[in-house]
Parts: sequence; structure tokens; C-alpha cells
Amino acid sequence: MSMQALILREYNAPLARVELDRPQPGPGQVLVRIAASGLNPLDLKIRAGAAAHARHPLPLVLGIDMAGVVEAVGAGVTAFHPGDEVYGMTGGVGGIQGSLAQYAAVDAALLAHKPATLSLREAAALPLSFITAYLGLVDRAHVQAGQTVLVQGGAGGVGHIAVQLARALGAQVSATATGAQLERVSAMGAAPIDYRAEAVEQYVASRTGGRGFDVVYDSVGGPTLDASFAAVSHFGHVVSALGWGTHTLAPLSFREASYSGVFTLHPLLTGQFREHHGEMLREAAKLVDAGRLRPHVDPRRFDMDSVEQAYDAIAQGTARAKIVVDVG
Repeated sequence: MSMQALILREYNAPLARVELDRPQPGPGQVLVRIAASGLNPLDLKIRAGAAAHARHPLPLVLGIDMAGVVEAVGAGVTAFHPGDEVYGMTGGVGGIQGSLAQYAAVDAALLAHKPATLSLREAAALPLSFITAYLGLVDRAHVQAGQTVLVQGGAGGVGHIAVQLARALGAQVSATATGAQLERVSAMGAAPIDYRAEAVEQYVASRTGGRGFDVVYDSVGGPTLDASFAAVSHFGHVVSALGWGTHTLAPLSFREASYSGVFTLHPLLTGQFREHHGEMLREAAKLVDAGRLRPHVDPRRFDMDSVEQAYDAIAQGTARAKIVVDVG
């Protein structure tokens, strides 16, 4: 049996629609009939050959996030059954087939049953963003109720999930944004900070009385990470999902604060700690179904024939929320 898939043969070239053999689930794997693929800025970098850390060799099938329906299960899989609706961050890096295909055989440890209150399309928007936010706020910074949390880039793909997760943990949340994004941040219950209008020292003074934030979650990187070091409190914690640059640690050291990096791809690339991905997505489903978390999805509809327009929306900065491609 065969399936339709989009394949990239050369970096920055158009994706080609091809027929591939339909995969079969091996031991510990689940065959998923993919309904939707969530696209991320990282997918754009992988396509351009600008994400060496993703280690995804040509030719490749892109797509890190997915949601779909279980078609079959391999030996040893007991948590999922044919007909189950599932979601996960399951491929598109490290030589693992991505989600821009009709089917994928994926490690069952990476999957969870999708939130009951989300469509498959909405669920496909959630995995990478939630996992990245959870790793930083819960696993690294151990955010507690009553703490002050600053989310840098609070309207972005990871940022808007981090805002909601921090609030669900009971934190007092502020978030940087600009323009129309300020209203989106405010609608999620965070105190908006216009980073173009206020310097770090100003918003630290106005929001924390000069004390600084207990936890700063940076979803932007570069100069924003430097600003995060200046915004954290004494003995506070800065977490970054994009700490790839060179930074001066003096502001952090003078505050005796700590720093953690988040590398969300590690389980996919190494096979280690994959069970935690499934655990985190089960937590996400609980929060969603309790009405405490909602992914923001761009209202435009893209499919396998218009996927180039989906990538253009990310590249040109016109995406109003997470881009999702209908595959099924």
C-alpha cells in the first residue's frame, strides 16, 4: 500500500507531492492516519538547511507536530487502539519521517490522546509549543503559585502557551509584546508590556517595584535573552528556548540568578526521555479540557496543495497564530 507525502529533495526547493510506501508499525510504534500537521518556525529553518541541530538529512518529509487517528498498533502497544484520536511531536527531525504525509509510524511514547474539546486541527497546533513551555516553566524553573513570571514574546507560538501555563500554575504573569499583540496578551490574563515603549529598567520598576521577576521565560533569544538577564530577581531563574547566541552573564551573576536552556528536540534525536513527551501532552489535554489552555490557530486553511503558502506565511511574518496544514 502507498500514501501521499510531501518530500523535500533540495534545501529551499518546492516540496514535491509523491507516492511513498505506507509505513508499518514496528514494536512500540503506532501507525497514525494524519489529519493535520502543525508548522513551526523551526520547520522553515529545517527546510532552508539552516537548522544543523535538527539533523534531518535529504530527502526528507517535514512536519514536527501532528494529530490524527490510530490506524494500527505494533507489538507491545497497549495504551492506544485503532480509532483513537491522538496528537504529538513525532518527527520531522533526526531522519524521522515528519507529518506532511498521510500516514506515519511513530513511537507510542511520543503520543497522547488528543484533548476532547479540541478538533484534530487545533490539537496539531499544540505539541511543540506546549512541550517547550512546560520544559522551561515546570521542569526547569519549577514555577509555583504566587511567583511573578515574565514571558518574553507572549503572543508567539511558544509564548502564548507559556503565558497560559504560567497562569494555570498560579503565577502572576506579565508578557512582552507590541502593537495588536498587546491586546492578545491581555486577553490571556497577563499584564502586557510594550517592549518598544518601555526599557527593561522601566518595566521592572513599574511591574515589580524594582525587585525583578522570579522567573523569566525567553521565547525570542538574542537581545531579548540579554534583557531577560536584566529583568530577573535576585536568586531568580531565567529559562530560554533560544539560547543559541553569545551573551554576557554579568547581569545574571550580580543577581545570583540561575539559567536553564530548553532543547525540545533531544528526545526525538536521541531516543531518550520520550515517555516524558507523552506525559506532558497528557497534562496539556487536562488543562485544555478544564478550560485553562487553548492553542491559537491561524484561521486560514492550507492543505497539501497549498503548503507553499503556509510556509510563506511563516517566512513573511503574516501568520496570526499557529499555522496548521490539513493533511487528511
